[in-house]
Amino acid sequence: MAGNEDNYKLSGKPKSGIFNRSITMHPTSTNSLKKPYLSPTLDRAGSMNKLYNPFETIVTAGNSIKGKVKKLCNFFESSKSPSPVTDELQSPKPKLAKSSSPDSRVSSILNSSSIQLPGTEDRIVVYLTSLRGIRRTFEDCYAVRMIFRGFRVYVDERDISMDSAYRKELQSVLGEKNVSLPQVFIRGNYVGGANVIKQLHEYGELAKILDGLPVRKPGYVCEGCGDVRFVPCSNCNGSRKVFDEEEDMPKRCLECNENGLIRCSNCCS
Repeated sequence: MAGNEDNYKLSGKPKSGIFNRSITMHPTSTNSLKKPYLSPTLDRAGSMNKLYNPFETIVTAGNSIKGKVKKLCNFFESSKSPSPVTDELQSPKPKLAKSSSPDSRVSSILNSSSIQLPGTEDRIVVYLTSLRGIRRTFEDCYAVRMIFRGFRVYVDERDISMDSAYRKELQSVLGEKNVSLPQVFIRGNYVGGANVIKQLHEYGELAKILDGLPVRKPGYVCEGCGDVRFVPCSNCNGSRKVFDEEEDMPKRCLECNENGLIRCSNCCS
């Protein structure tokens, strides 16, 4: 063992199987282990400024786009030829005067209408439905109701879904079997459906037609029916059947409709 250690000291070479940390982790000769990629030979800031300058690219791109747009505009303007059809389309259309609107036609119908509903000369009668089976019909009925409620006038609403007798009544007055809803009568005269009422309201003529009709108080709600217009029958309590003591059997109630309802006596005549 002493001979081996002496040989190691004389030769300066490590023994086999011995790991020398000083030689591996801290080499004495740095010139042979230089790393070329760590040398500051690349100017990153300068190269990036040369390769990409955002302000210059935006300006140049904007100028190029504007130039292309101007060329295209000049091309289409030079190739466009004036035509009388385009001149008519571009010219402003004259606004319709109130005299030429359909309101005057409807106003004349109010005074001289061949279709009238007797006994309703002092009110507005609207035939409608509260069912939502057909969306367009329900929306038209709802729109007409909201228009009249905006004027706070009393409206005799006749819901054909609550009482089928109203449908038969409307068919007999108009003389048609297939009748669209809603249908409006003002002072006993037939006016029309939802489109006519909307046009009258848009042109401002509906307020003139409704002038003089009874007006309800703001926020008024019928205490008897809650503005539903119907209440359960007091004779059969909505069951549609009454007991006949003479014949000792139940019979159909003759005072209510097919739904066991009657018109509210407070808000409906």
